[in-house]
Amino acid sequence: MRVLYLIYVWIIFVPIFLILTILTAVITILGCMSGGEHIFSYYPGMIWSKLTCYLALCPVKVKGREHIRKGQSYIFVANHQGAFDIFMIYGFLGVPIKWVMKAGIGKIPFVGAACRAAGFVFVNNSTARSAVKSVKEAELQLKKGTSIAIFPEGSRTSTGKMNRFKKGAFQMAVDQHLPVVPITLNGPFDVLPIGSLNLHCHAMEMIIHPPFMVDDADVSGKNLQSVAEKAHQIISSGLWEKYK
Repeated sequence: MRVLYLIYVWIIFVPIFLILTILTAVITILGCMSGGEHIFSYYPGMIWSKLTCYLALCPVKVKGREHIRKGQSYIFVANHQGAFDIFMIYGFLGVPIKWVMKAGIGKIPFVGAACRAAGFVFVNNSTARSAVKSVKEAELQLKKGTSIAIFPEGSRTSTGKMNRFKKGAFQMAVDQHLPVVPITLNGPFDVLPIGSLNLHCHAMEMIIHPPFMVDDADVSGKNLQSVAEKAHQIISSGLWEKYK
């Protein structure tokens, strides 16, 4: 079965995925440039993400959508197991979001241009000043009434287990007085871990936990890190045993 799946991936999945990616990027760019950013920054990418999971034969199970209230802005924070994390959240969360992503994604042909047109925020951690600027850019999007999705680990895990969370996402929650929604992702590490080019057919699961507010007392230094640790613990509670 593994051999048959790899044949399917490289002969069918990869060519279709590349065509869909270019098509989605072009539609997003043109739609956003024509003034339809509120529609084209989300729906083409959402459809692209769903189709990618379906084409990869990797079913997605979602729990906890009832915790999200339409019309409310959130800071969504999730563990980062692999490349398919993006497809899961973008495709199956069910609400429009803006991504806060690594600057390197902006260099990917078509994808980078589409992300810029959609108003996504690229994080540059090369200096403290650059990191602060990225947070401020994300907060500008939040002021427009949108929601932000971010991986507080900063990069994908190399083991499937979670790394320590950074504080940027939680600073945004404090500054904008918005609820944090922890999301647990299970399975993307088995589908396509960091450093691999070979997909694996594997089920995936997304657990949307209840939102929580950050108290005014938790606004700086050590206290803010404790908020990051709280989100870390909530997400960890939903991980499959092999990822804990």
